[in-house]
Amino acid sequence: MSIHKEGYKILGFGFLILLMLNIAALIVWADNSAVKWSFLVISLGFYIFILFFFRFPVRELEPDPGLIYAPADGKVVVIEETFEKEYFKDNRLQVSIFMSPFNMHSNRYPVSGKVKYVNYHPGNYMVAWHPKSSELNERSTIVIETENGKEILVRQIAGAVARRIVTYAKKGQKVTQGDELGFIKFGSRVDVFLPPGTEIEVPILQQVKANKSILAKI
Repeated sequence: MSIHKEGYKILGFGFLILLMLNIAALIVWADNSAVKWSFLVISLGFYIFILFFFRFPVRELEPDPGLIYAPADGKVVVIEETFEKEYFKDNRLQVSIFMSPFNMHSNRYPVSGKVKYVNYHPGNYMVAWHPKSSELNERSTIVIETENGKEILVRQIAGAVARRIVTYAKKGQKVTQGDELGFIKFGSRVDVFLPPGTEIEVPILQQVKANKSILAKI
């Protein structure tokens, strides 16, 4: 277990701010031990939460061209056939994973292949489980073509708390199943659009983990 690089600046600034606030608390409430200790405990708890949020566990897997792995930790909130408007412009099987602030927020490639499409959209910050969040929220769309010619779309979606989507994918890049695709800060959602008829391996409301849970079979 390590700390993700996207958390370095936030953890550094957070430490300095909390340190200054605690020094101020020592001065203002010099004669009130209860208040000083309460402030210190709350600050420590908040900082531990930020450390927990930016955790980066080692999750190695042996790539398998016949499997589609979960690209994110969280709960499966949508499994349905829907019309994908941005890239495919036809019906696809959508699987959506809601990531709470307590989930690990590194996103991984669900399949190996070549990145065919990357597009970032600025937008709103509706709650991530809202049906319209995939169309109206800040989001980043990535399409990977597998060696068998199947195209898998992954969409990172910001939520009501999330304020920054980071995407490492570049068009034309060859990627390996399980490698890091990007990161979403503080609560979000990841949608996966699969070819119609894909065999889904998880039920609705199932908790899944990136690089560990199998979403579907190609």
